[in-house]
Amino acid sequence: MMMEGEMGDAASPSLRSEFLNRRSFLFGSAVSLGALGLAGCATDDAALMAAAKLYGPVPDKKFPIPAVDVAKLDPKYVRRTVRYDSKEATGTIIIDPANYYVYRIEGEGNATRYGANVPRKGFLWNGDAYVGRKAEWATWTPPKEMIQRQPEARKYAGGMPGGLDNPLGARTLYLYQNGKYTVCTIYSTSDPESIGRGVTSGCTGLLTQDMIDLYERTPVKTKVILLPA
Repeated sequence: MMMEGEMGDAASPSLRSEFLNRRSFLFGSAVSLGALGLAGCATDDAALMAAAKLYGPVPDKKFPIPAVDVAKLDPKYVRRTVRYDSKEATGTIIIDPANYYVYRIEGEGNATRYGANVPRKGFLWNGDAYVGRKAEWATWTPPKEMIQRQPEARKYAGGMPGGLDNPLGARTLYLYQNGKYTVCTIYSTSDPESIGRGVTSGCTGLLTQDMIDLYERTPVKTKVILLPA
C-alpha cells in the first residue's frame, strides 16, 4: 500500500502524470460560503465572485502563489463551514475519500469542509493516523520505483527543492502511525481539476489556499482519521 517518496504536481510535462498518480506516497479562516450551496439564493456569477475572492493570489515569503481558476472548480468543493456531528476533539482532521472531502472539526457540531483529491483505486486506505511533522515548501524525493519507470526523474534523486513546481506544493502535513511515517501526506495542489477525483497513490490533496488554511491551524500530533471509501 505504501511506497517510498513524496508526491504532488509534476516538475515537468513529461513527469506530470506520474507525479500526480504517485502523490501521497504520496473558495482565510473557516469561511462559510453557504450561499453557494443554496440553489436559487445566488447567481452563478455571484458564486464565482465569492470563490474567486477566497481562492485569489496569496503573497508568500518564498514564492507568490497564483489565484485558482475557479471556473474549473466544482462549486460543491469550495471551502465552507458545514454541520458535521462528531465526538472527535476540535482540530481533528477527517478524510472522506468516498465524497472527496476533508473536514476539520470546529466543535459545536460544525466543521470546515475542504474539497480534495484522494487516492485512486488500488491505493485507498483507512484508519487512524496523526500529523508527525509539517513543512512549508518541502523538498520532494522520487521513490526508487518511480525512477525505474520514469528514468527522467533520476535528476531529482537527491531531492527537488521546494517551489511552485514541486509535487508537494506550498504546505505539507506528513501522516504517521505508531511513530513511523506512512509515506502519505496531505499536500498542496494548484490544479482545481484534480479536486473531486481519485488521482494519487495514497495522499490527499487540497488546493493551496485551502491547504494553507488547514496547515496554519494544525499542530503536530493532530489526529487524522481516514474513512473507508
